[in-house]
Amino acid sequence: MTLLVFLGSLMGAMGLGMPIAFALIVCSLALMLQIGNFDSQIVAQSTVNGADSFILMAVPFFMLAGEFMNAGGLSRRIVNLASALVGHLRGGLGYVAVFAAIIMASLSGSAVADTAALAALLIPMMRDAKYPIGRSAGLIASGGIIAPVIPPSMGFIVFGVAAQVSITKLFLAGIVPGVLMGLALVIAWWAVCRKDPLATRPRASGAEMLKALRDGIWALVLPFIIIGGLKFGIFTPTEAAVVVAFYAWFIGAVVYRELTFPLIYRSFVNAARMTAIIMFLVAAAMVSAWLIAVADIPAQVQALAAPFIDSPKLLMLVLMFVVVLVGTALDFVPTVLILTPVLMPIVKSAGIDPVYFGVLFIMNNAIGLLTPPVGTVLNVVCGVAKIPMESVIKGVWPFLLAQLFLLGLLIAVPEIVTMPLRWLTMR
Repeated sequence: MTLLVFLGSLMGAMGLGMPIAFALIVCSLALMLQIGNFDSQIVAQSTVNGADSFILMAVPFFMLAGEFMNAGGLSRRIVNLASALVGHLRGGLGYVAVFAAIIMASLSGSAVADTAALAALLIPMMRDAKYPIGRSAGLIASGGIIAPVIPPSMGFIVFGVAAQVSITKLFLAGIVPGVLMGLALVIAWWAVCRKDPLATRPRASGAEMLKALRDGIWALVLPFIIIGGLKFGIFTPTEAAVVVAFYAWFIGAVVYRELTFPLIYRSFVNAARMTAIIMFLVAAAMVSAWLIAVADIPAQVQALAAPFIDSPKLLMLVLMFVVVLVGTALDFVPTVLILTPVLMPIVKSAGIDPVYFGVLFIMNNAIGLLTPPVGTVLNVVCGVAKIPMESVIKGVWPFLLAQLFLLGLLIAVPEIVTMPLRWLTMR
């Protein structure tokens, strides 16, 4: 009955059009009434405590880094470098999009920011080159969802706080799956466009490649700084966020000299706006998480999952299927915050590595950004490219299937995630 009250109140509040953060508070109040422990002070105290986390300080800095990266010219130079290296291939602009998406993911950690930047830079070029625009937009959207998986990732930060899992290990464990997501997109793009009569671009000369590399080298250095700093314990994930933000500001303002004071001000405003949304969601979710534990909802869900407890791979398959379904109706952060306190006890009881589960969980939620009707990155691409949603949905399917196939592979072979993690955490 408690589980039904939780789900019914949450879905009912959302169905009335209530913002998700407020819907979480409403379902918390409903749970309080159900268990006979109504106390408004608990709601206020849990909300404040939910946002009072040193680790969550990384969120505004990563948001700010993404704004600085786009406003300061780093994104454009990454695309130019990718174009110089692989732009001459058949369908070369698609490979450029994937290459640039991987590099940009290692700088910002925001799927929306990366997708918007890539779409603004590449959609006009693809349109001029007579690429099928729906398919091109679908590829760019699919590349954008790599950002929550490759470090630095705000998704890992939110999950790590909610699940009490090492964010450093999550960052390091996400590197290989994130790169594999890019490889899956490359294969899918090759498969769907190999017979299209796409115009090829002239191969860049050695001098042009060298110039593009020289311009983009500042962006390429940053991922190695982050990974090296985390691996050797030089800084924490929160400190890494500060390093990334400062580095993006320094390169954009001092080296490239494109990040002017008006752009800096706008970057701060945009980052503050997005941070406020995320932090309020986290704070509201912590109230629900506390009451979920008090009402013993995880035990009820665990009883439903009991037939799969003895088979970790089958359990992971079932859990990921549930996450896919939820991801079609909820956005990224709410899905993470709502499902994490419910699923983690089940994962631990089945003996599944929490870091491994976290990587697949965040990857699955990132895929949810591509699934209608919510499909946040699809809406971003539609807005930037000025094309109807139907066209993007039709074009994104090959790449969505490629990512789901990769997710299934990681479920079947956990060592793809766990073995690189063991190597990266060795000192």
